[in-house]
Amino acid sequence: MSACAPHRPDVSASISVFLIALPLSLGIALATGAPLQAGLVAAAVGGILAGALGGAPLQVSGPAAGLTVITAELIQEYGWRTTCAITVLAGLTQLLLSAVRVARSALMVSPAIVHGMLAGIGLTIALSQLHVVLGGNPESSALDNLRALPGQLADPHLTALAISGLTVAVLLAWPRLPGRAGAALRRAAPAALVAVALATLLAWSLSLSAPRVDLPSWSSHALPRLPEGPVLGLLAAVVTITLVASVESLLSAVAVDKLAAARRRAGGPAVPRADLDRELRGQGAANVVSGLLGGLPITGVAVRSAANVAAGAVSRWSSILHGCWVLLATGLLVGLLERIPLAALAALVAVIGVQMVSITHIRTVTRHREVLVYGVTAAAVTFLGVLEGVGIGIAVAVVVALHRLTHTRITHERLADGTHRLRVRGQLTFLAVPRLTRALALVPEREPAAVELDGTFLDHAAYEALHDWRLAHAAHGSVAEVTGRTGQQLLGEEAPAHHCRPWLPWRNHQCTAAPPPVAGSPGPLRAGGHHPDQLLVGVRNFQRTTAALVRPELARLADEGQRPGELFITCADSRLVTSMITSSGPGDLFTVRNVGNLVPPPGTESADHSVGAAIEYAVNVLRVRSITVCGHSGCGAMHALESLGAPGPAEPASVDEAEAAASSLDRWLRHGRPSLVRLGGADGAAPRLDGRPAADTLESLCLSNVLQQLDHLALHACVARRMAEGELDLRGMYFHVGEAQAYVLNREGPAGGAPVFTAVRPDDERQPEPCPEPLPG
Repeated sequence: MSACAPHRPDVSASISVFLIALPLSLGIALATGAPLQAGLVAAAVGGILAGALGGAPLQVSGPAAGLTVITAELIQEYGWRTTCAITVLAGLTQLLLSAVRVARSALMVSPAIVHGMLAGIGLTIALSQLHVVLGGNPESSALDNLRALPGQLADPHLTALAISGLTVAVLLAWPRLPGRAGAALRRAAPAALVAVALATLLAWSLSLSAPRVDLPSWSSHALPRLPEGPVLGLLAAVVTITLVASVESLLSAVAVDKLAAARRRAGGPAVPRADLDRELRGQGAANVVSGLLGGLPITGVAVRSAANVAAGAVSRWSSILHGCWVLLATGLLVGLLERIPLAALAALVAVIGVQMVSITHIRTVTRHREVLVYGVTAAAVTFLGVLEGVGIGIAVAVVVALHRLTHTRITHERLADGTHRLRVRGQLTFLAVPRLTRALALVPEREPAAVELDGTFLDHAAYEALHDWRLAHAAHGSVAEVTGRTGQQLLGEEAPAHHCRPWLPWRNHQCTAAPPPVAGSPGPLRAGGHHPDQLLVGVRNFQRTTAALVRPELARLADEGQRPGELFITCADSRLVTSMITSSGPGDLFTVRNVGNLVPPPGTESADHSVGAAIEYAVNVLRVRSITVCGHSGCGAMHALESLGAPGPAEPASVDEAEAAASSLDRWLRHGRPSLVRLGGADGAAPRLDGRPAADTLESLCLSNVLQQLDHLALHACVARRMAEGELDLRGMYFHVGEAQAYVLNREGPAGGAPVFTAVRPDDERQPEPCPEPLPG
């Protein structure tokens, strides 16, 4: 798609965003106490300039509720024209920050602090605009608004209350309209526009007496002047506007990336990921121009950006066009805009303020045990101010982090075999060394001991304490084992990616060893002494030791979706661990496992279409570049297939009865009978392993089955098409469990001879070529 001209989806999306931005811009200007035209100026400049220069193509910028309280305080303290100058200086600061490429650093602020700041701002907005909703005037601070609220509730202005009530009712009900008609109405017009339009229509039709929007003449529009006031206060104001606007814009850009990625996974168009430094540069340029033209401070707005993505925008032209529509409206719709009651705009902004206290954010910070940081930040922003609140929030976050750093749990127990086990959970720093040495002193000198380190950090003081103890314990002839990620440092080894090797059987995992039976414990023990909860014990160990290591990569995959390059079809045998033998991780392999690694030919699947569906999805949707069929030694499915025997001439009268009497396993294994036929072919060219023939008939059948399933694969239309286009390869593979040796089918075997599976050697970089076409039997 060309970026030099708007596309049809961008035009329709820009209209949707414009209809949302118009009333919101007026409402935010009203809430700050700025001239109402300042909101329209900021919306137009943010859309056009930030849209054209920014690094997030689908982000929509303009006046935002997150800056409302800060701007209102600046207007009260310095006046409107000085506030415009502060906006210009903040924009210049953003340009400077983008030049030194620190955009990513802004995301280091804890999300709990950011969400707490937005919640506090939302509460402040709601408290102030509630007075306008009731027909009064807001006070200068949240505390004053709270004190005056009982008196305002006792004497409301009924006209303003009726207009506001209608606005709130429509805002809440419009997104919940049922049925197809409701969905069509929601797509046709946004809730904010409908609510304000109906409130305006009510006030006009009933000739209600209520304050309305008053747009002064552009000839009297106030422009910035040189800042006047204490230098430190002005610097603090510039820093506050810069930080809040930058963080909110960058967080919004990241959120828009996630929305665009989700849309892409659902089959939508691909959009480049945001360049955060460029986005910060675009925001800075927009704030400079907005301040010079007498507009409000600008930031990326998550609500409008989300609406832009949902409306189908595919490029930055949607944001640019929305700014153009706002610009046209300021000249052509002045008469219509001046009929809007202020109470309707106040109700709109109040609802937005309440929605900024997000239940989802509260649940998230609670889950991550940061609710204290969130709550303190929100309360401090509400009652003390944004800058003070964020500072207090950062201080609380540091205290919480230090508390977690020092909150290390150290336990000691003596196992039944006489081994002393010490478990250290948490970060091991010098602050925990006294408790660590006390626990180590509980281990007698000549008895074996194991120390399990369950954290991700080990400082020098703790290292020396453990190292000295280990040497002293070993000097007395005793075993002193230190395990875990950080424990490997004591052995001079590179830390492994996992606390326990995940391919060892559970019974060999010290970290997942089943607890000894307890009298009266529910549930019997299984054979071998394992408790029925062994799987959950392993899952808990994953959460404790491995989850933190893989979480960043899994989070990236969750955002971007899966893009594996390989479809891997193998047996369900528990001894075959695909991630182990291929050294693969999350997102690498699209895996299909079934009994016998069978691929039913098209049209023979009967009631089971799962393998065919997986092949079609991998080839047509995921666009994998290679498909591997992997068999293995000692396959139980092939052993069962031998007992079934090759298909003979069936008697038609008994076919249905035989089918009904067959077990599910027998019916499934019939897809493997062509492998038996292949093995017993007249040419007798049984496949071989590198350097030797198959050990027995079962191994020959396992190898022949791989060849036969490759033939079945090539019969699938989607596979045949991609192979003909040269975009897909097929590969055969065999894994010998007892030898822990992988073999790959080599299509360049001896001329006229049997197919050969070549052993994969660790020091041999040459790889057998994949099979571009089915191998002859």
